[in-house]
Amino acid sequence: MTLLTNLKVLDFSTLLPGPFATLMLADLGAEVLKVERPAKADTWGVDQYLNRSKKSVALDLKRQESIDAVKNLVKEYDIVLEQFRPGVMDRLGLGYEELKQINPKLIYCSLTGFGQTGPYKNRPGHDINYISIAGLSGYSGTQKGGPAKNGTQIADLAGGSMHAVIGILSAVIFRERTGEGQFIDISMTDCSFALNAISAPLHLQGGLELEPEKLVLNGGTFYDFYETKDGRYFSVGSLEPSFREVLCEAIGQPELFELSMKQDAESSIQFKRIIKHAFLEKTFEEWQGIFEEFEACVEPVLTFSEATNHPQLQARGMIVEVPDGEGNMQRQMACPIKTSVFTPEYKHVGMKPGQSNDEVFGTLELER
Repeated sequence: MTLLTNLKVLDFSTLLPGPFATLMLADLGAEVLKVERPAKADTWGVDQYLNRSKKSVALDLKRQESIDAVKNLVKEYDIVLEQFRPGVMDRLGLGYEELKQINPKLIYCSLTGFGQTGPYKNRPGHDINYISIAGLSGYSGTQKGGPAKNGTQIADLAGGSMHAVIGILSAVIFRERTGEGQFIDISMTDCSFALNAISAPLHLQGGLELEPEKLVLNGGTFYDFYETKDGRYFSVGSLEPSFREVLCEAIGQPELFELSMKQDAESSIQFKRIIKHAFLEKTFEEWQGIFEEFEACVEPVLTFSEATNHPQLQARGMIVEVPDGEGNMQRQMACPIKTSVFTPEYKHVGMKPGQSNDEVFGTLELER
């Protein structure tokens, strides 16, 4: 028994947001079938991770026999997720209104940059554009250096993928109560805008203009990254007085605690300056040793390679071995959701496009 036993998902998505959403569903036990273009190239080599445990069929959706094959599949599937621009699936004859005539209980999720409505609905974009319009980039980064360049895709993953999964599973619960399917419209820009959760009230209720290095959590206080003697960095998040006191002890200046508790801007600037100079006096390794002893909400900024070997992530089993279908194992990131009743099964790495055509369609002749 899995958490999502008997849920069957048809995944028409490409690139990152949709595949990551259906990866989460597959890791939790849903049966996911990728519908892909014939001979689609592996995007940056990540498909073997994003499509693990999923089956794959390759169909040319410009051909009527492929559309007919999809419509036949929809009869026995619970969920459709698609990531085309608004109107594309309708023009193909695979939009929600048409498919729900075949399967009234169908849950149909459209995941796009700007959503199905509004003046930007057909506008192209990428993660950097969505978080810019959503206001996230406007108060991230530094005043001199400009907006922060993020190493991961905030709008795609925290915005699109996560909210799509929440919407889909909410629809599953609703269908269990009512027997009704539904259409879900997920905009990565909307979802990114919602991520302004802690700062939005400062503006919406308090009228504060959100700017870089002006807020408690975006560099306006000592809550920040600090360079070490050898050019590495540490994160300092010692906001609470108890942790701040430990921070002062760890850097060998316990008398600074009184200064850190003052509320005026000059004291705050002075405290941050002292912390900055203190970190520059020791190497990354030296500070690691110190903060293993002092629990002050201070942690090293690790490379990804270092993160994979961190004892906490290793203890949590966040790197797993997945069969590659050729007798070997491939290292991948694990499903982060842990429950008392279910352990994810990693069946195989992502398949080649069309690898499941014979299994799914049998002898049906389809252009691949």
